[in-house]
Amino acid sequence: MAIGAEDYIDQLLVKKYADEKVDNHDNMESMVDPNKMMGAMNDYATMYRNMMVLKQRLNIACYAVNAKNARYMKSRGY
Repeated sequence: MAIGAEDYIDQLLVKKYADEKVDNHDNMESMVDPNKMMGAMNDYATMYRNMMVLKQRLNIACYAVNAKNARYMKSRGY
């Protein structure tokens, strides 16, 4: 599949809108403070990392408890 205008109408539309600016970010004022957004994202990432570490430590502790309480039985003839 080719990228670009395939027929005559599409080619005319490409020529017409080639120099148009869709978004003018220089004149837009954001509704969200970027510093607050970055702070919130940092807080979320820190909390997620802490939860992953806690989960890993809990898995290690559970494995140790299960290994300590395991009782092995001899099998017959295998």
